Amino acid sequence: MSVEPQPETCTWNLAPGTFTEMPLSNELIYDWNRVDGPELKLDRRPMLNDETLRDGLQSPSVLDPPIEKKIQILHLMESLGIDSLNLGLPGAGPRAKADVLRLAREIVSAKLRITANCAARTIESDIIPIADVVQATGLEIEAATFLGSSPIRQYAEDWTLDFLLRSTERAVKFARGLGLPAMYVTEDTTRARPEVIKKLYTTAIECGARAIVVCDTVGHVTPHGVQALLAFVREEVVAPSGENVRLDWHGHSDRGLAVANSLAAFAAGADSVHAAALGIGERVGNTPMDQV
Repeated sequence: MSVEPQPETCTWNLAPGTFTEMPLSNELIYDWNRVDGPELKLDRRPMLNDETLRDGLQSPSVLDPPIEKKIQILHLMESLGIDSLNLGLPGAGPRAKADVLRLAREIVSAKLRITANCAARTIESDIIPIADVVQATGLEIEAATFLGSSPIRQYAEDWTLDFLLRSTERAVKFARGLGLPAMYVTEDTTRARPEVIKKLYTTAIECGARAIVVCDTVGHVTPHGVQALLAFVREEVVAPSGENVRLDWHGHSDRGLAVANSLAAFAAGADSVHAAALGIGERVGNTPMDQV
């Protein structure tokens, strides 16, 4: 898929001739909504990944519940047929790790079908606790290592592309070295430049990741941009890799488009969609699982 340069603006949301062009700087964001994408076609069941107990708990309007409640929520996910869940970020501290351990043990002891993943920054100290839980329980847990990717995030953090690539390589190889399946997550993908996205995902796959997650971290994108972005990732990253790579979509509700974007993502080739119960999460929330 060819991607045309955007000399005057970098926001993937504006389909040419559809909206008035916004005066946004091409130095800070890249707009996937201006790139042509495929037509919507829903012809299969999506896999669903539940973020209630991780990203959902970052909502300012909810409390981190006791482990007994989390176990109840886990069983509700199972009864609803949800395919997978994020158990949490065990590298966040002792309680977070203890809760992830209890949830993992419950999945094993109750013989639940739901599969598990855990969030981690691209640092070894976040990945090691996931391996500890796997060793203690025998449950296979996917390590979901995440890293910002947009120009504005690089500017704010003073990150170079070389730093992002080195962090990606180090984290994915470390997770694989510990025997963990690797999921690689780019934050703010919907405002990231295509050449950066391609390099990051390609590096992750070459290092052993077999799942990649495209994120609308600040709820920026529209369905048109979702289709354009996922078409690009499928054609420029997944297909050339020659590997069996799962493609996930993770959206937020800042513009009220999370459900529409998730449906567009699935129609555009996403294998799994991330969501949370009642749409809880940062700011106005994640994609509502109950509406997907």
